[in-house]
Amino acid sequence: MILFDISNLKKEIDRLHNETLEEDFWKNPKTSEETLIKLKSAEKKYNQYNILLNQLNNLIELNELLLSEHDTDMSNEVISNSKRIENEIKNLELYTLLNDKYDKNNAIVTIHPGAGGTESQDWAEMLYRMYCKWANSNSYIIKELDYLEGEEAGLKSVTFLVEGENAYGYLKSEKGVHRLVRISPFDSGGRRHTSFASVEVLPEITEDVVIDICPEDIRIDTYRSSGAGGQHINKTDSAVRITHIPTNTVVSCQSERSQIQNKETAMKMLKSKLLDLKEKENKEKIENLKGTQKEISWGSQIRSYIFCPYTMVKDHRTNYEVGNVQAVMDGNINEFIENYLRQQANQNN
Repeated sequence: MILFDISNLKKEIDRLHNETLEEDFWKNPKTSEETLIKLKSAEKKYNQYNILLNQLNNLIELNELLLSEHDTDMSNEVISNSKRIENEIKNLELYTLLNDKYDKNNAIVTIHPGAGGTESQDWAEMLYRMYCKWANSNSYIIKELDYLEGEEAGLKSVTFLVEGENAYGYLKSEKGVHRLVRISPFDSGGRRHTSFASVEVLPEITEDVVIDICPEDIRIDTYRSSGAGGQHINKTDSAVRITHIPTNTVVSCQSERSQIQNKETAMKMLKSKLLDLKEKENKEKIENLKGTQKEISWGSQIRSYIFCPYTMVKDHRTNYEVGNVQAVMDGNINEFIENYLRQQANQNN
């Protein structure tokens, strides 16, 4: 259980508020903006706590009244409010776990199939649908940035932006290799197949984060998107691919009609990738980066989705598992996210 220290939170709010009143507060806009963001987040937690505390006290009073005076409607109200408050307390607890530097940012997600051709490409498409459903049910907005369809089915790669508060904080738990075990619909012999797909999750870098990229270190190519139609089609050479030559980091964007807009979005994606690489390698300068690619294969998976001979989804980091695979594929992955966040918080304490 993660402890919620309301007294220290109130002291932090007072401290941040006093900072905003200082005469030279706006002399450094970057520092000022960071302080205001911290203050807003702390005030949100504090206000949510007090609202829940009042609701909980009202529920206790209602329950005491129910013990002395039985009433069916009142009984139903107590049960209903108990479940609602329990969920809200759980959500507030999770919110307190999102304290890392970029947790509140939008998330840039890229999915790549592993070896295995059509089967793995179909699995990558299934994961993409799963995250879209999760986003829709949790009030996030999905914006597809780049999509390369598979030869027979599925996709060869997809990159999409998840917009909304704490998108990265929640989705960072999905970073890694995902394993599928099922009877392949593409195998005429009806044999069981194991497929892999990698999910990369990066925070979208905001304007206040400075990443210096030398113009001579990048190559920009333009091309026409190769989608089959609908949302993936683009009839002009407006798609942009940027390669950071020293690290061989490649990003692509074809979501906008304008080549200029695609270039701007692709540069944001590149900065997010290079910042992530820089922090992983603990480097101060971009030019010192090398970049490594983890193999998308057996032994490196974070989660397994088993459709046959039994049904189960298991996270190998937390050991949390459920038997309803279809519910997970329909976007019900919050329990996996929550267990991961709690595990990380406990390890850091």
